[in-house]
Amino acid sequence: MPYVEKPVEKLYYSIGETAEILNVPVSTVRFWENEFDILKPMKNKKGNRMFTPGDIKNLKIIYHLLKEEGMTLPGAKKRLSGKWEETQYKYEINESLQKIKGLLLDLRDNI
Repeated sequence: MPYVEKPVEKLYYSIGETAEILNVPVSTVRFWENEFDILKPMKNKKGNRMFTPGDIKNLKIIYHLLKEEGMTLPGAKKRLSGKWEETQYKYEINESLQKIKGLLLDLRDNI
């Protein structure tokens, strides 16, 4: 089996890097930060937002609820406030299934 390097995971991501990961504008990340209580990025001495991998995971969950499931902002807030663990669990299952689907499609295409 060939050697594969593990991708480097940073401790903190800038708001630009975070927006690029999510494929949304920077203004959307700022807006979601103000709207959702679960997002509390650190700020450095200059006041720049520094997102941890945990913050990015929370943003991905919010993205999933708003963009993929088509929920409204009040609906997503209600879901996250009442059923955070359940929502996080469902998101992780969805991510795992998407990875498996990608692997199976890649396998099918290479046969």
